[in-house]
Amino acid sequence: MATEFLMPKLGLTMEEGTITEWLVADGDEVRAGAAVLVIETDKTETEVEAAGTGRISIGAEVGSTLACGERIGWILDDGEAAPSGSTTAGTEAAPTAPGPGSTAAAPASSSTAAPAAVIAVAATLPGGRIIASPFAKRLAAERGIDLSTVAGTGPGGRITSEDLDGITPSTADTATHSVAPAPSLGHVPATAAARQLADLLGVDVANVAIEPSDGRVTRETVAQHVRTMLDDRTAATPTASPRPAVPAAAASSSATSLPPALQTPTSVTPMRGMRGTIAKRMHESLQSMAQLTLHMDADLDAVVADRDRRKAAGSAPGYTDYVIAAAARALQTHPYVNSQITDDGLALLPEVHVGLAVALDDGLIVPVIRDTLGRDLADLGAETSRLATAARDGALALPDLEGGTFSVSTLGMYGVDGFTPVINPPNTAILGVGRLRDDIVLDADGNVGTVKRMTLSLTWDHRAFDGAPAAEFCRTICTLLGDPAALDATGSTS
Repeated sequence: MATEFLMPKLGLTMEEGTITEWLVADGDEVRAGAAVLVIETDKTETEVEAAGTGRISIGAEVGSTLACGERIGWILDDGEAAPSGSTTAGTEAAPTAPGPGSTAAAPASSSTAAPAAVIAVAATLPGGRIIASPFAKRLAAERGIDLSTVAGTGPGGRITSEDLDGITPSTADTATHSVAPAPSLGHVPATAAARQLADLLGVDVANVAIEPSDGRVTRETVAQHVRTMLDDRTAATPTASPRPAVPAAAASSSATSLPPALQTPTSVTPMRGMRGTIAKRMHESLQSMAQLTLHMDADLDAVVADRDRRKAAGSAPGYTDYVIAAAARALQTHPYVNSQITDDGLALLPEVHVGLAVALDDGLIVPVIRDTLGRDLADLGAETSRLATAARDGALALPDLEGGTFSVSTLGMYGVDGFTPVINPPNTAILGVGRLRDDIVLDADGNVGTVKRMTLSLTWDHRAFDGAPAAEFCRTICTLLGDPAALDATGSTS
């Protein structure tokens, strides 16, 4: 029996997904749980598994954006045809073949489907996008390998990390990093963020250059294209300084109209994609919670000494890792902070999963350290390093982004002492971490000395708990930081 294959909802905030790559061809046999396509959401790019076992009938092509729950295609039994009128219409459909290695579609009048012919492995999709796993792309970038010269052994010629073993950097790839022109015919490979920006500004992505390192039109190349257009117009009419018109899409995207710019902007960054998601969530956070912030200094002499000892022995966690470890153990002692406000009341959550805010070029993302309390400092340091690297490479999986019960954000590397972090819903608190500094102190005998200190900034939802419990929680973190050996003891939140 034909089974609908729907766009999944991968997380509470996901509303739609854009198909960036099919890993199988139309008509291929697939098994339940096998990865069959890659989608891009407002947070990350991830693989989607088949919803059942059978022959796949693809109903939405690369570049299509579909709402969660909208049909992508069908999973069919042997000899079964897709139900009539089953074509899925996303916000964009490409005229090219839907999957790598697929052949021309059979005529509509054909009553049976012949097996797809086996053809030579190709490493690119129509339009020039390279078929490769995110990890393979990152390895290739690190090693200076031109993926267009690599033969993939994965489904449909997809390049995997194993295909890069023994390959040396390509001279052609390392010789230039200039932006190549986008193909003029067929489907134009582009990220969802690039298409959103292009739609907002009224730009045809077919006229925008592709980014060689990614093989697609990106948000940055769209922005560069628009800046070049504006520069050309300014050069042609140097005396003109009209106020740029507001695109209709931008004017209709908000129910409340904002005042126009006081001056002619030098550039405009659309509040779309990741930036728009951050703006929406932070605004909703401040509108829906009674947020307050307190600041408390923690002495870190013991942490500095412990870290120096570990570093001399080979490797050491970062200072933020010590704070995360202390916060996780404080959450176990003060369970009202590891909580969420629901319709039924304040729900105390049994498991501790701490999110770590990571700054990206175009926004902020909060990957989650799962089972934080069950990790010692070495394991915790390795996990935070993995998540931060994956976040900056765009290689986070959806499980890396969901389920956080508390968050830690740091601005210490920018020389900031204290700040006011905004709670990441549905959490009830977030901890800000400042820089490590030397403070002058007087001992009991009046002698002058110095101590390593760090300011912790705790923002909490006053609806969930009051100032005194918030201060007790923060003080527990400070106390734990005075005994780094205790941070290596793993525990359980159950």
